[in-house]
Amino acid sequence: MPNVSYEQVCSGKTGHAEAVRVVFDPQVVAYETLLQIFWDNHDPTQTNGQGPNLGSQYRSAIFFYNEAQQLAALASKDALAASGKVRAPITTQILPAAAFVRAEEYHQQYYEKQGVVLRGN
Repeated sequence: MPNVSYEQVCSGKTGHAEAVRVVFDPQVVAYETLLQIFWDNHDPTQTNGQGPNLGSQYRSAIFFYNEAQQLAALASKDALAASGKVRAPITTQILPAAAFVRAEEYHQQYYEKQGVVLRGN
């Protein structure tokens, strides 16, 4: 479904997840650093949601592009689970990346457009 709309994704029937595609230069920032930022900035124990956003489209997931990324993501998940920092099972999925569909323009920078200030901003 290459041209899925936000409304279709919100129906929970497409299997899509809202995600941020991060393009990075590994010479500038390590993948492991990005993983740490990911774990530090959301609740990896909340199933099918983040905060008040509920539904399978809001599930916690890491999408990898190669085996090295997959192994690093799995290792970082295991390290977090062993650290004692989380008190419930980690439900974050680690899945192969599929086609990325850019959200409609009205949904880009959504919080900023709504005047919501996020922590760290």
